[in-house]
Amino acid sequence: MDIIVAPIITEKSESLKANNVYVFKVLKKANKTQIKNAVEKAFNVKVASVNTLNMTVKKRRVGRYVGKTNAYKKAYVKLAEGSSIEL
Repeated sequence: MDIIVAPIITEKSESLKANNVYVFKVLKKANKTQIKNAVEKAFNVKVASVNTLNMTVKKRRVGRYVGKTNAYKKAYVKLAEGSSIEL
């Protein structure tokens, strides 16, 4: 089972790369230790810390149609000094 679903590429996440922080969409049931081990194994880097955030469902509207976004978990991964990831 793959813990990391996808990297999140937004303006905010790109600005965080200057501080050696990368943002990933991860499985809802994954904990910080599992996320740390998955990132270290997948990218061959040393992880300093992991912060997680549960993204809730939001209502979105397109014309007269109303829908909802999917809920997911977001992980902010800070790498140790000298480590970097090419996305």
